[in-house]
Amino acid sequence: MALFREQADVSVRPAVAEDDTAIARVQLEAWRAHHAAVLGPEVLDQLDVAAVRAQWTRAITQPPSTAHHVLVACDGAEVVGFASSAPAEDGVEVLALEVLPGRQRGGHGSRLLTACVDLAREHGAVHLQTWVLDEDEAREQFLGSAGLGADGAQRSLGISAGPDGLTRTVQEHRWVAEI
Repeated sequence: MALFREQADVSVRPAVAEDDTAIARVQLEAWRAHHAAVLGPEVLDQLDVAAVRAQWTRAITQPPSTAHHVLVACDGAEVVGFASSAPAEDGVEVLALEVLPGRQRGGHGSRLLTACVDLAREHGAVHLQTWVLDEDEAREQFLGSAGLGADGAQRSLGISAGPDGLTRTVQEHRWVAEI
């Protein structure tokens, strides 16, 4: 007899300290899959997994305010995605939102974004923003389908890599929505 679930056992919940390893894994796998062309393999190869994990531990256990959030998307007990948000000058900024490459298009990103919007509204925000790295057409499509749009603002980030320490610049574009 085959067992099946009427509904998928998927959820979004606040992250706990023990999620740090899974969040770091999701972030690094997603970046390697989607940002290698822009960031370059030399940058991605230099990422320190322990440092990334420690950063997420701090974000989860020592947020700067009660308006800073780290959320995880779960499929059963497995963490398959995460999002973080923080107060911005005129609302809330989604600082990060990633889903494991093999788990995308399963609704996890939408659930994470919806949870960020819900938390933003609880804190009185009426504006949501996030930044999109150049050439990330999949993220632009996702955000556009969720009602966000580019507002023309952009910023440059200097990235250094390699033994020569040369710095190159990448661009990000802001996407916004009234919530």
